[in-house]
Amino acid sequence: MTLTDMKCRNVRQGSKLQKLSDGGGLQLWVQPTGSRLWRLAFRFGGKQKLLALGAYPAISLTEARQARDDAKRLLTAGVDPSQDKKERKAGGADRMFRTIAGEFVARLEREGRADATITRTKRLLDLAYPSLGDLAVEDIDPPAVLKVLRRVEDRGHYETARRLRSTIGSIFRYAIATARAQSDPTLPLKGALISPTVTPRAAITEPKAFGGLLRAIDSFDGQPGILVALQLLALLFPRPGELRAAEWTEFDLDKAVWDIPATRMKMRRSHRVPLAKQAVTILKQHHEMAAKGMFVFPGIRTAERPISDGTLNAALRRLGYGKEEVTPHGFRATASSLLNECGKWHPDAIERQLAHVENNDVRRAYARGEYWDERVEMMQWWADYLDELKKTPRSLVPNDQGEHTRSVNQH
Repeated sequence: MTLTDMKCRNVRQGSKLQKLSDGGGLQLWVQPTGSRLWRLAFRFGGKQKLLALGAYPAISLTEARQARDDAKRLLTAGVDPSQDKKERKAGGADRMFRTIAGEFVARLEREGRADATITRTKRLLDLAYPSLGDLAVEDIDPPAVLKVLRRVEDRGHYETARRLRSTIGSIFRYAIATARAQSDPTLPLKGALISPTVTPRAAITEPKAFGGLLRAIDSFDGQPGILVALQLLALLFPRPGELRAAEWTEFDLDKAVWDIPATRMKMRRSHRVPLAKQAVTILKQHHEMAAKGMFVFPGIRTAERPISDGTLNAALRRLGYGKEEVTPHGFRATASSLLNECGKWHPDAIERQLAHVENNDVRRAYARGEYWDERVEMMQWWADYLDELKKTPRSLVPNDQGEHTRSVNQH
């Protein structure tokens, strides 16, 4: 029984693949994901073969029948339709997934994206290239993408699979914008992947316990530079990567300012950090004793690179703190919790100090202020407060009335 456009349009997906025949080898494959794909079954050279003709409704029933008839004419002439398609692809290398992905990455580089972003994108694409790299984008359908993602999922890398889907989607949106594709095959796959379990970065947000951590840091007997890095993580609460790669030229110790360039910031916006007196003292002492070079925290093996991302984690473990208790990034959650709890500072000043960017476009337009004067005062208060926590292991947080409230923030 031949198909009708209404039947193609109204057919519902089931738990298994459905194959609806139109005759002459033309079939509409209805996937459990809901995608509907045209396939042409034929024999050539004594072998059964299958030719992908595109997805419905991008390829209408009429167009699919025309493609079937064109393939039949090739068969009559002794030509394999699959081989003919491959040869036509070879003449259109600029339409291949690998080529378009390369263009997309080059655009990210021209936009000045962070090296970590470029590297992560390339690594994700390396997972897709073996299956999709040499295919024309118009011939890549949702099942082909899902097959790639399932291979990643099967290794238990659920978050990587999710990011890979997003990256492939970005490539296709770029292909659509450059008139080389008509649709994004990742869209029907929304909800088809296993959701990763999100584990928050461990952080200590109870003052008494945090005071214990600060005392443990001050007793650290490893590399002096690592001790300084841990102390500054607590005092300045930057992202660990921003601190690890810090360069001496970014610091003006006379003006007590650390100016982090946009190229090293997550949100690609330069960020100024007020330095409390304690931070300035630590940095001056470190500068006098450290080997002179570009990085504030040069690597142990070579001064040409900063310390690795695992160095600070390893230092915390050496102090006896497990990864489920505290992480370098967790110092940010500690500062955010305790600064908000004390009630002395405007929430926007705290967010600005954390270098967070407002997600709401309208609110972001009205929240451009640096809150600089308040942040300078806040960072000195924070440094003084840490000194008090180290001296007095009390589970108390001073509020703006001089009273004390117990910390209950455990997020």
